[in-house]
Amino acid sequence: MSNMRALGESSVDSDEESLEAIKQKTSVWKDFLALIKIGIVNSNMITTFTGLWLAIHFTNAGFLTNLDIVFYTLIGSSFIIAGSCAINNVYDRDIDPLMERTKKRPTVTGSVNSTKALIFGLGLVVIGTIFLLLTTFSATLIGIIGIFSYVVLYTMWTKRKYVSNTLVGSISGAVPPLIGWAAIDPNLDIIAWSLFLIMFAWQPPHFYALAMRRVEEYRAAGVPMLPVVKGFDTTKKHILVWIAVLIPIPFLLLSLGIPFLILATILNIGWLILGLYGYRKKDDIKWAKTMFVYSLQYMTIMFVAMVIVTII
Repeated sequence: MSNMRALGESSVDSDEESLEAIKQKTSVWKDFLALIKIGIVNSNMITTFTGLWLAIHFTNAGFLTNLDIVFYTLIGSSFIIAGSCAINNVYDRDIDPLMERTKKRPTVTGSVNSTKALIFGLGLVVIGTIFLLLTTFSATLIGIIGIFSYVVLYTMWTKRKYVSNTLVGSISGAVPPLIGWAAIDPNLDIIAWSLFLIMFAWQPPHFYALAMRRVEEYRAAGVPMLPVVKGFDTTKKHILVWIAVLIPIPFLLLSLGIPFLILATILNIGWLILGLYGYRKKDDIKWAKTMFVYSLQYMTIMFVAMVIVTII
């Protein structure tokens, strides 16, 4: 009987150890995804692929014959973005505890050592750059510009000093479709620059809406976001202005056809009407949340549609 009891207890202990091991692996994986900001990586992969796809389509390069370039570009761009985000997390570990949205990042909780996270981030950037070098020099150079603008110009310089930090950060966020196009065609076409302009103009209303929702957190962290410095009324005006700026840009993409142009115009005007409709409402936070959610759907639909219209 004692032997049977011992075997039973041993089995329970083994099961508990297995569960603990699974929990640790899950925790490590979650920390990894948080460190590289997987949401940012994924969204930028959509725009990078769109740039790639359109370059292949309009240069008649052939998708299957360029599968290696597609692979190198997606891996390279995702690595440099993930690495840059990891470096950003390390640099911001002093202010992240002050914000609800960022206080559980692994560089804040200590579950990831800051030095190791920095080395990891730099390693991803180097590996990603090497992958981009397997495509074209233009794609690599644009990738390096994106890294520099996000890590140095935005994270280390403007984010904590200037209200224009969002506009500076928009440069790096608009770079991925250029990387994708340049990997196939180093001579950037007007279509490639149009994708850049759409992404650049999309980011201020997207991030200003987010900043309105998190205004007290940014204020506590000392980050001079527009709603912190200028207030909600000014921020709302800026959001509407940038949405208005987006309206004419799709007309640079006439080569994608009238159906796409109609869709893009509907999305732009719809966003503007949504903003104007709720502009005078007293609940600014609710308005900002609606605008933020719309911006996410806008970006996904717009760039996926660019690919679809070239297939149909």
